[in-house]
Amino acid sequence: MMQFIRKLYDFTLRLSAHRHAVWALAGVSFIESSVFPIPPDVMLIPMCIANRRRAFFYALVCTIASVLGGLLGYAIGYALYDTLGQKIISFYGMQSGFADMQAKYAAYGGWIIFAKGLTPFPFKIITILSGVMKLSLAVFIPAAIACRALRFFLVAALLWKYGAPVQQFIEKYLGWVTLLFLLVLIGGFAALRYIV
Repeated sequence: MMQFIRKLYDFTLRLSAHRHAVWALAGVSFIESSVFPIPPDVMLIPMCIANRRRAFFYALVCTIASVLGGLLGYAIGYALYDTLGQKIISFYGMQSGFADMQAKYAAYGGWIIFAKGLTPFPFKIITILSGVMKLSLAVFIPAAIACRALRFFLVAALLWKYGAPVQQFIEKYLGWVTLLFLLVLIGGFAALRYIV
């Protein structure tokens, strides 16, 4: 399994240097939100480093394609969970985590999408679960846009500002950086609640 994932990773990385890389980035961002195991960061990072002036455009492409792909994941959970959805969840070994998340989803669905969508947690699990739980699209779409935009634009901003030296740091610590940002954001909302 790990060899298969490594081959997909290398293939995705090679796509970032292709002359149609923007379309490939959109494609990877789209399918990563429903089935593909490799995150679009694998293409986004080298593309931003190669052309820092277009970093925010690349982040926008990732965001739009990822949210549209998220709608496919939602549809899989909503209409095809018993056939396709369960296979995807099993492939990622998330059966027990999936059951645990279902219990919390009714009350905190939008926040779960936002929080998990910022981290390296497989976004496809969230999109499929959203469909299974029949979460309102009025909650799902804004939460998906917010978390995906924040994640991709954060990566693009760091690469635009600092360039290649930050690449290894982002690849190694992206989960921790976004988790820290999320804690600061939640802390800010909590502080505002008590101040206002």
